[in-house]
Amino acid sequence: MLKKFPYITRPILILSVVSLCTDMASEMLYPVMPAFLQSIGFSVLFIGILEGFAEMIAGLSKGYFGKRSDVLQKRLPFVQLGYALSAISKPMMAIWATPVWIFMARTTDRIGKGLRSAPRDAMLSAMTTPAYKARVFGFHRSMDTLGAVFGPLIALLVLWIYPGQYTILFLIAFIPGLIAVISTFMVSETPGTPRNEKVHLFSFIGYIKEAPATYKKLLAGLVIFALINSSDVLLLLRMKEQGVEDHTIITMYIVYNIIFALTAFPLGILADKIGIRNMLVIGLLVFAVVYAGFAAEPATMFYWLLFGLYGIYAAATEGIAKSWITNISPKKDAGAAVGAYSGLASMAAFAASTLAGALWAGFGAAVAFGVSATVAIGVAIYLMRVPYRIHADA
Repeated sequence: MLKKFPYITRPILILSVVSLCTDMASEMLYPVMPAFLQSIGFSVLFIGILEGFAEMIAGLSKGYFGKRSDVLQKRLPFVQLGYALSAISKPMMAIWATPVWIFMARTTDRIGKGLRSAPRDAMLSAMTTPAYKARVFGFHRSMDTLGAVFGPLIALLVLWIYPGQYTILFLIAFIPGLIAVISTFMVSETPGTPRNEKVHLFSFIGYIKEAPATYKKLLAGLVIFALINSSDVLLLLRMKEQGVEDHTIITMYIVYNIIFALTAFPLGILADKIGIRNMLVIGLLVFAVVYAGFAAEPATMFYWLLFGLYGIYAAATEGIAKSWITNISPKKDAGAAVGAYSGLASMAAFAASTLAGALWAGFGAAVAFGVSATVAIGVAIYLMRVPYRIHADA
């Protein structure tokens, strides 16, 4: 691979494998987490509070640690510690099934994600050039999403052999997590000169004020989109409401992840050729088509098509957005630039699910999905007017 794709260097490949292993571990647990929590007596309300708080912590910490890594001009320690915390959180859930302990375990996992995300993306950005940025982030997203394919399949196999034995699954999930942590020590880094600058929890907000004008305009559009990009759970719930069988829904979700994994790298290559902005706009328009389709109550066979398109949307936007951000931001501020976006997007996503749920309850699912589709088109039109100027020190 390194000979065929010379821009995928050894450090980029290692970081991508690390993400694959970590996501595999997380996705082993994601489908069974609600059932596990209910099996030990947790209410739906507590589960909702737990997940909401965990995501809020992850969102805030992405911005903070991104900025912190900029000031220290070190990325690797954040990446290593972040993956370590996420790995440790898996067996923690198998040790003691009490509300406080489970709360600590989930918070540990989300802090780990917040610790590593922006510094890792800043490292990936520094390992390539603006001309190859989209394909590098696309390759990383492909590898990361393969973990989301393998994880649930492994979980199904384990629970088929050991029905209801969630503790065994938590312990097995520690194995790929540990492999990920060990692999991070195969990557080296040359630290820069630390800056004499104080960092607090909301320091990334200060970066937004000082950032290039093009970054602010891009960030505004991406955050508005995040506010209407609700949880995928609502898509699954919509199909369930329409009478689609559970096994079919699970299979569709796996197909979505497979298409995402298979197309993220090729679309990254294409984005570098046709323009990162153009690819991101195409992705948003595909999102609008998918949500309009869900609003229209299609037959089951059309849900297969919509989930296939949804995988293409994800591949055309997730890594592409970070490519755009890092190309228009100075290299020394890459952690804060990506961290601010990731943090605000995470918090906006929590609000998005609440908003979509309220629209669904008050006006029906068609309105909820229709509003998201309409706003996505508006954001796509807006982004076409945002200037794309590569920073001299990107």
